[in-house]
Amino acid sequence: MTLKRDRPVTALDLGLAEPMSERTKAYFDKCEEKLGLVPNVLLAYAFDEKKLEAFSRFYNEVMLADSELSKLEREMIAVVVSAINHCHYCLVAHGAALRELSGDPVFSETIAQNWRAAGLDERQTAILDFVTKLTERPDTIVEQDREALRKAGFSNRAIFDIAQTAGFFAMSNRVASASEMRPNEVYHGMAR
Repeated sequence: MTLKRDRPVTALDLGLAEPMSERTKAYFDKCEEKLGLVPNVLLAYAFDEKKLEAFSRFYNEVMLADSELSKLEREMIAVVVSAINHCHYCLVAHGAALRELSGDPVFSETIAQNWRAAGLDERQTAILDFVTKLTERPDTIVEQDREALRKAGFSNRAIFDIAQTAGFFAMSNRVASASEMRPNEVYHGMAR
């Protein structure tokens, strides 16, 4: 496993925990094996293995655990929230994931630029309407907003998952922006 970089992963340049535990090394090796890279977001948290583990566990729960939401829908949420927040890192990284999952670079770019122009179905529109309002004006969410999701077929559990996914990316966007987290360059060319 080679983790040396030509430039720091963030403007804070916190480096990696020394010594790095065998558990973290194995995790990064698994990333290399499955993804062909270690995402820079993981390297950004690797200065403190407890923070890395907490971030990774929460990410995996939000994005990969069983849910009424598909992985594609969760990536759409990630991209829309990141677009609203102008988060360079997440737009690049999750834009690549959305291109890969959808198999359609034009669709993915449209979601990132103006999701309302993407020709979404009622279900996806309901998700992204809610997520947009939650990201831009969280204090204005009312029962009517949750009811719109129920009418589109979502259970209360799914509504929680939608909110949790949007909230996770709102937090991640702020940390990435504050630290000037840099996306892996390979993301720019993926699934195009």
